[in-house]
Amino acid sequence: MPSMTEPKLISGNSNRPLATSIARRMSMHRGMSVGLVDARVERFNDQEIFVEVFENVRGEDMYIIQSTSNPANDNLMELLIMTDALKRSSANRITAVIPYFGYARQDRRAKARTPISAKLVANLITEAGVDRVLTLDLHAAQIQGFFDIPVDNLYAAPIFALDVEHHFKGRLNEVTVVSPDVGGVARARELAQRIGSGLAIVDKRRVKAGEVAEMTVIGDVSGQICIIVDDICDTAGTLCKAAEVLMAAGAKEVHSYITHGVLSGPAVERITKSVMKSLVITDSIEPTAEVKSAKNIRIVPTAPMFAQAIMNIWSGTSVSSLFDAETLMPIYEGMYSRG
Repeated sequence: MPSMTEPKLISGNSNRPLATSIARRMSMHRGMSVGLVDARVERFNDQEIFVEVFENVRGEDMYIIQSTSNPANDNLMELLIMTDALKRSSANRITAVIPYFGYARQDRRAKARTPISAKLVANLITEAGVDRVLTLDLHAAQIQGFFDIPVDNLYAAPIFALDVEHHFKGRLNEVTVVSPDVGGVARARELAQRIGSGLAIVDKRRVKAGEVAEMTVIGDVSGQICIIVDDICDTAGTLCKAAEVLMAAGAKEVHSYITHGVLSGPAVERITKSVMKSLVITDSIEPTAEVKSAKNIRIVPTAPMFAQAIMNIWSGTSVSSLFDAETLMPIYEGMYSRG
């Protein structure tokens, strides 16, 4: 049964522009003003986080919009403390909308005596009082099983498919989707199937973390427009090297579609100087001024999808319907057209 109360949004400091955009989109769909709950999320002089909610939230259906991106620990603590504030204020249901789920890369024990930090973070979020999680492109699907509460994991692939069909219209027969490693084949295959293209893989071998020794292209990319697909781009070293290897293998152009643009350290400089013609990321992490000004980095919005997902959760309707590009096309209001 749909809730009798209206959905209420509250935002931390990690990505307020996205939270504002989600509220704006919901206002358009609801035909009424949907704003962010008035609150302050501040730090004392010793950097302790303090949260105060200025509106009554008793019995309300609350949605906290907060990516746990850099600084990951600060943003995670903001999420936990905001949850506690809402829980103690008698909110009826709390959904954590986490566009980028930090610590997701620590999803297993790759070596002895190492943590599974993603599971620890899941425990913290659940124990704080979150009733449901809404996120985008989890690094590993099994992270959903780390939670004992419902987790809705949205996918960027339908948006990327619309974007590729729009920007490579008339040239889709020349497109080959590329996975930058063997582990990402499923993600790349999904996009390839959506746009009806071929698939290739860049096999990489590491000497140590952050350092790639050798790369080999599996598949024929000669004369093709290669589109590298991945969920996270951090320092961009592997991505830029993969682009070079593809060009050396005869690719005509190389573009990349990455869901979460972490883009730390020298990433933007590397991308700007790379052979890649374009890097497309979402706004799941608030882009820096350097990212926005980079000539070959383009940002696609996720607010339309998150706004619709929140309304579907609130009304008790299907969230998985948003996995379909046909469903997303009208939500994106003519940004992409197949006509």
